Amino acid sequence: MTNDRGYLGVTPPISVVESTEREKEVTLTLMEELRRQGTFESDEEARTRELVLGRVSALVKKFVQKVGIMRGLSEATAIASGGKIFTFGSYRLGVHGPSSDIDTLCVVPKHVSRDDFFEFFEPMLREFDGATEVAGVPDAYVPIITASISGIPIDFLMARLALSSIPEDLSLQDDNLLRNIDERCVRSLGGSRVANEILRLVPNVQVFRDSLRCIKLWAQRRAIYSNVNGFFGGVAWAMLVARICQLYPNAIAGAIVSRFFIIMYQWSWPQPVLLKQIEEGPLQVKVWNPKLYPADRAHRMPIITPTYPAMCATHNVTASTQMITTEEFKRGADIVDKVIVGTAQWSELFLKHDFFHKYRYYLQIIASTGDADLQIKWSGTVESRIRQLVMKLEYVDSLILAHPFIKGFEQVCYCVSDEEIRAVAQGEISETIARRKKDDIQGKEGAGPVYTTTFYVGLAIEPKQPGATGPRRLDISYPTTEFTKLVKMWEKFDESSMGIVVRNIKSSLLPDNVFDPGERQPKPAVKRTKGGKSSNTSPDMPSNKRPRTSSNTTTKDVPMKANENGTIPPIALTPVVETTGAFAPKDPSVIKSPQLPFGENVAVATGAQ
Repeated sequence: MTNDRGYLGVTPPISVVESTEREKEVTLTLMEELRRQGTFESDEEARTRELVLGRVSALVKKFVQKVGIMRGLSEATAIASGGKIFTFGSYRLGVHGPSSDIDTLCVVPKHVSRDDFFEFFEPMLREFDGATEVAGVPDAYVPIITASISGIPIDFLMARLALSSIPEDLSLQDDNLLRNIDERCVRSLGGSRVANEILRLVPNVQVFRDSLRCIKLWAQRRAIYSNVNGFFGGVAWAMLVARICQLYPNAIAGAIVSRFFIIMYQWSWPQPVLLKQIEEGPLQVKVWNPKLYPADRAHRMPIITPTYPAMCATHNVTASTQMITTEEFKRGADIVDKVIVGTAQWSELFLKHDFFHKYRYYLQIIASTGDADLQIKWSGTVESRIRQLVMKLEYVDSLILAHPFIKGFEQVCYCVSDEEIRAVAQGEISETIARRKKDDIQGKEGAGPVYTTTFYVGLAIEPKQPGATGPRRLDISYPTTEFTKLVKMWEKFDESSMGIVVRNIKSSLLPDNVFDPGERQPKPAVKRTKGGKSSNTSPDMPSNKRPRTSSNTTTKDVPMKANENGTIPPIALTPVVETTGAFAPKDPSVIKSPQLPFGENVAVATGAQ
């Protein structure tokens, strides 16, 4: 769907030339690498997905028919009222991999309510042949039912339209369908409408899919794929790749990926990424507009959805996550540049992140309960608030950034006393507790499981200023106190059954479960260089080559726990000379910025030329 000026997008393309022979060669090697990395599902799994979706489609129609008859409709009218499923997310975009879930929207006519969805459709799913792990979350921001059918995970959303029947040829792209429906239905429709529009706005769908597979894998491996933690989510990454495809309509995947990193590294944020001009529509709802809304002006890396009502998919980005993402764009650009000239392999782009080797100090946030179902809700609540902790940490003097890790680490410990339960909730798990199995506590009075989910935030600390004397201390008591108050304000918080602990921990004391088998290096004692100075690395700054601290744990190495009110005492920083790391201030004159090929101008993409 080119606009009246003959191109897709809000600006003309940067280049319309075909890809070079070299770009075609590296595209072949990229696709081989993506297959080797297991990003494609087998033909058999693809067939299973199609069969499952066919069966689910029939079940939704049966559900609508059942509710219609209960509402007094004749059988013929109830059958004619239809019901239809639409997919969205990675499956709709065609970039799903083995074991990916299928995001599925159930569109129903006006006689079916949201309560019916949970009261009748959820039990029908439970009885459905091959269905397991069915769980409804009616009070979620976007109400959802999750299930696994024939081994395929599916997330079900529902949208109720103001129509008496749902025709088979219904298209969701008509903005008038949004009239007279509630906000939750508008949100539920959003995912499918955005996915459809992205596919309409790219010049070559297959090139877009191949390129997005690469970028998704890279972002997941580099631990920057997480909307809730302030990075970009799946829709945002898809829109970024789609924008590069618009700027190079005749390029193939290798060329798109190369330009992606260079352009995104040089992008003039907060200039928004748009796939088409923002449009007004029929509803009295907010449309993204930084000129009108101060909150929209505050978005640091805005990527705007191409359907009405236009929204920012990246409103969670913070100063820290912007810095980290930009640094990863630079790393990606440097590696792909080497791939193009033949001095690197694509596999280097997908190397695992180094988060747990990168900092000297980390914050550990431990959410705990004694019940598996409760733990899912409590840990999810805590995780959704970590972005607020990061934003508060960003105001602390001498902290360059606070780097949230994109997932929590779950553990179940079997405790036989209140003392053990308290210790586990504080993150102190002895070998005795760690080895204990469920059977070991059967029949013991006062014994039970403790479920913990531990989140991490890496702390990048400013280099010590030249001439500064005396020990340094990092006071993060205010952000941690405010964070614990914030999570305890959750309406379902219960002090007697839920625990939240924030504590500072040195890298040398990180638990083994954050590392892959064999990843953790032995911890040699730190050797001082001649003259008593430290080696050319900093313990407080990110660095891949930082030597490990001594394996002998001294009293000052013991993790600092928050006090009763959530306050962490100031951290005494090891007094060594600090040198540059990934996020240290840099002299712009000595940074070699990745460049587009001669004749291509990144300013075209923003309309700033």
